[in-house]
Amino acid sequence: MVSFRIADVVLVFMKEPSPVLLPLLRSRAQVDMIAWIMLHPDQESSLVEIGRAVGVPGPTVTREVNRLAEAGLVRQVRRGNQRLVRAETENVVFGPLAALMAVTFGPVSVLRGLMADVAGVREAWIYGSWAARYAQQPDPVPGDIDVLVVGTADPDVLDEVAAAAGKRLGREVNVRRVRPAAWHKAEADPFKSTVTSRPMVPLAGGDLA
Repeated sequence: MVSFRIADVVLVFMKEPSPVLLPLLRSRAQVDMIAWIMLHPDQESSLVEIGRAVGVPGPTVTREVNRLAEAGLVRQVRRGNQRLVRAETENVVFGPLAALMAVTFGPVSVLRGLMADVAGVREAWIYGSWAARYAQQPDPVPGDIDVLVVGTADPDVLDEVAAAAGKRLGREVNVRRVRPAAWHKAEADPFKSTVTSRPMVPLAGGDLA
């Protein structure tokens, strides 16, 4: 918190804490945006699409994209009234920055994209240690990513998603599938109690903001 006293008026500015996963940067919203852009280098997106993908309001998206453009980290084109951006892959820092985003904030971006095309996924979340860190709970760097899928998705397809995500994120991804009826009736189940008692990051279904 930063305070300034002007005459008898005290102005207080609440400063958002740096993200625990990557405290080098200013805010989780900023890092979510950078991760999403850097980990979709072949995708050209509007500011509205970026904001929707990471749950960040329009003014914040505009401000952060302006900063990325000034630093030469994104390229921009205008089509009609839309401003489209994509990662500037020819920038010398693109490779290291994309790799850093992958091992820190990459799971949300990568897994949301992979889960979007899987049939039978009613809801999906990241849970466990990584989700706790994403929710600003201090802890050692997580070694793997735990994903819960509620639905009827083919387990073999989910295994393929886990393998693809693990390759892109540089760490093991574990996907556990639970059928909807079993999940919603499992109020006394120790696994459900443990999972839902800690932070969960939505990947599919429900509120993705």
